[in-house]
Amino acid sequence: MDNEAIEEMFEAVLPISIRRMFGGKGIYRDGVIVALELRDEILLKADEHTAPLFSAAGARQWTYEGKKGKPVLMPYWSVPDEALDDPDEMAKWARLACEAGFRTARK
Repeated sequence: MDNEAIEEMFEAVLPISIRRMFGGKGIYRDGVIVALELRDEILLKADEHTAPLFSAAGARQWTYEGKKGKPVLMPYWSVPDEALDDPDEMAKWARLACEAGFRTARK
C-alpha cells in the first residue's frame, strides 16, 4: 500500500508519519506507533481497553508462529470491514488505535 493511501485512511488523525520496518511500514502519530502496514493490510494498535471492541466488530488479531510452533498474539488488529468503505467509521477506529498507542507508550 502506498503512503498516500495510508494517509487517506488516517485522515482523521493527521499528521502521521510512515516508516519502513519489518518488510512493512510503521504508522506513527506524535512519535507513537499506532498501526502497521503488512502485505497491503493495515493493522491497528489495540490494548486491553480497545481489543474487545475490535473483536466485537469482527476484526482479526495479528498472530505469528513463535518458537516451538506456538502462536504469538500481537496487539494489532485488522480494520473492521465496515470501516474499509466508510471514512467516518475508519476515523473512529483510527482514533481508537491512537488512544491505545498513547496509553501503551505511557506505561
